Amino acid sequence: MTGTDRDYTSIEICAGAGGQAIGLHGAGFRHLALVEIDKNAAATLRDNIEVHPKWDWERDNCDVLCMDVVEFDPERDLEKGSSLYRRGDVDLLAGGVPCPPFSHAGKQLGEDDERDLFPRILELADRIRPRAVMIENVRGLMDAKFDGYRDRIQKKLEKMPDADGLEGYKVVGWNVYEAEKFGVPQLRPRSILVAFRKDVLKDLKYEAPAPSADRVTVFKALEKTMKARIKPFKGGAREAEAQRVYDTWKAAASKDIAPTLVGGSKKHGGADLGPSRAKKAWLGLGVSGLGVANESEDGTETGTEDRDLFRPDGPMLTVRQAAIIQGFPVKWAFSGGKTAQYRQVGNAFPPPVAQAIGESILAVLKADRERSGVED
Repeated sequence: MTGTDRDYTSIEICAGAGGQAIGLHGAGFRHLALVEIDKNAAATLRDNIEVHPKWDWERDNCDVLCMDVVEFDPERDLEKGSSLYRRGDVDLLAGGVPCPPFSHAGKQLGEDDERDLFPRILELADRIRPRAVMIENVRGLMDAKFDGYRDRIQKKLEKMPDADGLEGYKVVGWNVYEAEKFGVPQLRPRSILVAFRKDVLKDLKYEAPAPSADRVTVFKALEKTMKARIKPFKGGAREAEAQRVYDTWKAAASKDIAPTLVGGSKKHGGADLGPSRAKKAWLGLGVSGLGVANESEDGTETGTEDRDLFRPDGPMLTVRQAAIIQGFPVKWAFSGGKTAQYRQVGNAFPPPVAQAIGESILAVLKADRERSGVED
């Protein structure tokens, strides 16, 4: 797809810092709107769209909307994309709705949690009537205690009444995907619902993406960045100490992938790498999970190495290193302070997984276009 094509469009809610948007963009979708309530995450989306050459279509046509998705109205709120939007013509409505209602780390209140936005994305599916719907959440949603809730969501989609000649949906998959099987160097299981409008699917068969990459260890993922962190000490008084830090970390980090990154809560201070069990797993990989390291912009010392790098339990990760663990492109920049940046990374959907699922969805949409005689 070139920068001038607009055949496969998407609207994404709860877009965060762009993990899902990057993946869907890589799959071939072009975003009409990215809706995100957090101001730092919205700034991340805007800033990256402005500078990345492959996002020229979005620079001209995508509205990054910093707003509560409950208030989002595509007919009212789209400006850049208003001329391209028409009910029934959007190819994909996607969203990683908030996970706390279903997360094992929380109380798992489900639909009784005020943060549950499944009802809202269903309302938007009815309003927008996209050709396909994709909803991402934590694995906890697949627990037996939520069987009834998932069944009600599926029935609401599949029994959504025809409106203006636009049919309801067929859920073709609600599966758990392991990020590590798609080249992401961490444990990050996610539940993904995929549905197609019935007039689009008809007799077409949806093929869920199969595992596509070898397992990537923490060492393999972070080797270059960790070498860059000790480079300022080459030839100096702490060269040997820095090399010991690297060698010790390498031996541990070569063993396995990372535990699931978490974004943390705004109610509980600064960022770290998760609860006690996660910190213990990081310790086994030669990383301190007690905080996030400062990062030099010019490759020199930061002045906080005793806190960040020369630790008895191993170095802390920088935001950039956490982003690599999450599967973000190296040049994707994050806005806000260090803690705000880390939370954006920790709450993200890994781009490689989003791309794999996006490609599987696009295959059906392309087959429908070909069957209908519509040229790409």
